[in-house]
Amino acid sequence: MNIAPHYSDEEIELQYNLRVGRPDYDTVVVSDWIERSEEARKSLDCRLDIAYGVGTKQKLDVFYARSTDAPTLIFFHGGYWQRGDKSVYSFLASPFVANGVNVILVGYHLCPEVSITAISVQAREALAWIWKNADELMIDRLKLTVMGHSAGGHITAMLMGTDWRTLAPDLPLDLVKAGIPVSPLNALEPIRRTSLNIAVGMDAAEAEAESPMNHPPVTDAPQLVVCGGRETAEFHRQSDIYVAAFATATRPMERYSVPDCDHFDELNALADTSSPFFKKSLALIKAAGKQE
Repeated sequence: MNIAPHYSDEEIELQYNLRVGRPDYDTVVVSDWIERSEEARKSLDCRLDIAYGVGTKQKLDVFYARSTDAPTLIFFHGGYWQRGDKSVYSFLASPFVANGVNVILVGYHLCPEVSITAISVQAREALAWIWKNADELMIDRLKLTVMGHSAGGHITAMLMGTDWRTLAPDLPLDLVKAGIPVSPLNALEPIRRTSLNIAVGMDAAEAEAESPMNHPPVTDAPQLVVCGGRETAEFHRQSDIYVAAFATATRPMERYSVPDCDHFDELNALADTSSPFFKKSLALIKAAGKQE
């Protein structure tokens, strides 16, 4: 299940190196996100660059809803583990805050400075730190949902497969109440055949060890597994194999494709309160926040 269907080297590159198909990524897509994110940080009640670890990028931003019992969405950005910054994605906080959800955006170190393995460790450190410092952060530790996009989707799935008790005895197994991996990378071996692995430097052993397909979810927390309707066949497969392997009668996993959206436009749909993607995400976050 971790092996991609047969593609030539050129084909597998196009399946995963999605910026090739969006020449406007830097000039239009990201510039728009940056502008909207700057406005979000100015207009929303937030605390920025709170350190959760010793690294310079191990910081998080918290955006507050005006509710003392609000659930909290924790978001990990994408960028193939080698690009991106939490500040680019502040715009995603606006629709959730307006609908009664706190949002935490998590930063982490990038390849090649660190490995994918180290990024997974930092993500676990962030979640554990948030749970332990929930009172100081003014959030409810019993209402945490994790979401991530692309490489952040990989991080999300790895967090769903984490036994928190192995990190610290006071951490609960059900620390995360729900997960929303967006365009997740669940089987990493195909990435090693692309130019994306030049910076990542992943060998076969790490690809195996860091594939969420080899880390089943440790609880029955519900998940919404998302992919853009216009994404490549490989990205659809990456989502499909995760749901097929781990959805059960007691662990609900909805597999949703965002209509008419590619890998990048799906985040614009997420930020649109009228879109089914936003509504499905909001419903899951709020339902998870009501679990006892």
